[in-house]
Amino acid sequence: MSSSAVFTPLNICILTVSDTRTLEQDTSGQKLQELAVESGHQVYQRQLLPDDVYQMRALVSAWIADPKAQVVLITGGTGFSGRDSTPEAMAPLFDKTIVGFGELFRQLSYAEIGTSTIQSRALAGLANRTLIFCLPGSTGACTTAWEKIICQQLDSRHGPCNFVGQLVR
Repeated sequence: MSSSAVFTPLNICILTVSDTRTLEQDTSGQKLQELAVESGHQVYQRQLLPDDVYQMRALVSAWIADPKAQVVLITGGTGFSGRDSTPEAMAPLFDKTIVGFGELFRQLSYAEIGTSTIQSRALAGLANRTLIFCLPGSTGACTTAWEKIICQQLDSRHGPCNFVGQLVR
């Protein structure tokens, strides 16, 4: 952390993608909300949608167009089952793909779930100065991604680099 930098709180939108959960049963979205708030950020909006490419794109496109939304955290739909379609929904929206996020997430997950991590299609990208992270639906995976990657990259004091300068308008 840079000793001279000042923390910049960000507005975070959280989307849970699930065909079976409700907001009341959404432990992953709730965990991401708690972690974001504990880190000093604000949860700007939170939604739950079914695993439908066009509903996801419509909502996230509205968030990307909203100058107040700076980060989108999506949990669910990144696996390999038939309905999992978060990567297909989000990748076309990216101006830039953050290739290292998926690579690092799978590396860190290997210590927790072994070779099953190869079925994770976690990814991230930047769209209209909005950072988008697509995470697995498990609460443990969301916690790993936040604590070991995302939290630092959303902290303006983290060096040698972080994403905050890309997001502040």
